[in-house]
Amino acid sequence: MDRRIALGIIIGVAVLGLVFAAFFAGRSKQPHANDAKKTDIPVSATAILTQAKDLEAKGNLLDAQAAYQKVVAEYPNLSDVMTWQRKLEDINMKLLFSPVITPKSIQYEVKPGDTLTRIAKEYKTTVELIKRSNNLSNDNIVPGKSLKVWTAPLSILVYKRQNILILKADEEILKTYIVSTGANNSTPVGTYKIVNKLPNPTWFKAGAVVPPGSADNQLGTRWLGFNLQGYGIHGTIDPQNLGKQVTQGCVRMANPDVEELYAIVPSGTTVTIVD
Repeated sequence: MDRRIALGIIIGVAVLGLVFAAFFAGRSKQPHANDAKKTDIPVSATAILTQAKDLEAKGNLLDAQAAYQKVVAEYPNLSDVMTWQRKLEDINMKLLFSPVITPKSIQYEVKPGDTLTRIAKEYKTTVELIKRSNNLSNDNIVPGKSLKVWTAPLSILVYKRQNILILKADEEILKTYIVSTGANNSTPVGTYKIVNKLPNPTWFKAGAVVPPGSADNQLGTRWLGFNLQGYGIHGTIDPQNLGKQVTQGCVRMANPDVEELYAIVPSGTTVTIVD
């Protein structure tokens, strides 16, 4: 599948999520005044976009994020909405991995005896996310230091037909990813939890053990295992087949994408897979 086509599918489904509450925005939305697909951008939308770009240029990512959210929500039928959704997701990731405190995070003051592992466990986040969002090069922290800590519940939604994975926070879309799912509809539908996470996993296949880094290791660089034995989300050595139903049942991502997801979601994260 051409990556541009696949990305169009991703964003299209994400935008549908903003219109229809199920699984995505968690709220109902009134139909837009004009349901037809439109190519002309109204003056009101142009004004919001200009404001969003100006805010982003000034480094005000929180207000830029709000502006892009507004234009995507209010003008879902415009042909440029995919571009705006991509921009919104880019800003979401910049904010997530930055020290900027957002409504979905807190400023935490380190206490005596604290460790990053303990803080991550308390707030149901990951050590890697705390480190990246606070520009920490190691695990050393001292009492009195302020840290940005993500607090919003995260979840994952996988659409098999579209071969997309959607990362959500408090039912809002953070980012969409192109994935591969199981050949012959073999990826199981249902709701699961991530119960184990492994960097550079070893692949135990029938009759062989394939070490990390091997050109034959189909798990790629990360493994996020479900509470369904043998199934999970992992990387790939076959990125050209992303966007297709080609796996043995797992959800497969590009290695940079699965590494990003691995850094964000903790064990216990809910994964819902639908047709």
